[in-house]
Amino acid sequence: MSALLLVDGYNVIGAWQRLQRLRDRHGLEAARTELIELLSNYSAYQGYATNLVFDAQYRATPGQQEQVTEQLVVSYTDPEQTADTYIEMTCANHRDELRASRRRVIVATSDRAQQLTVIGFGAEWMSTHRLAQDVETSIQKVKQWQVEQRRKHQPKTLGSRLDDRIRRQLEHWRRQP
Repeated sequence: MSALLLVDGYNVIGAWQRLQRLRDRHGLEAARTELIELLSNYSAYQGYATNLVFDAQYRATPGQQEQVTEQLVVSYTDPEQTADTYIEMTCANHRDELRASRRRVIVATSDRAQQLTVIGFGAEWMSTHRLAQDVETSIQKVKQWQVEQRRKHQPKTLGSRLDDRIRRQLEHWRRQP
């Protein structure tokens, strides 16, 4: 069963301290960019098709979608549409698949009204706090996997484990008559 993760972008930026600080210091674009980076990695790790939705309230351009990675699409709503209505319409469009259990739709938001609405369509709800925890957990697991891969491929000889200075000193002693 494939899973679609719908994320209310500005809701997440407002809820995650890490993104709030970035927004306050470097602007909204920096926070959006960081969230996109985090979710592209998280989506790949989880295998989710993710749609990160931003309201048009901070943009004057018409709605558009940007395919960031195979798993992540960033959607900017039309100027008169909110991320909430976009997400609710997406859940409504998947209602039949949800009822037949052919697809999971997960909505990440802390907006209580939206939570109740999307659950009514049969989607799952994830708090922004839970999403932050899951993203951090996936980052740690990937780092741990990378360390394990390096260890696997590291030569297992004594010489490969010696410091360069010590290796030179031993070589010097070996060559002395």
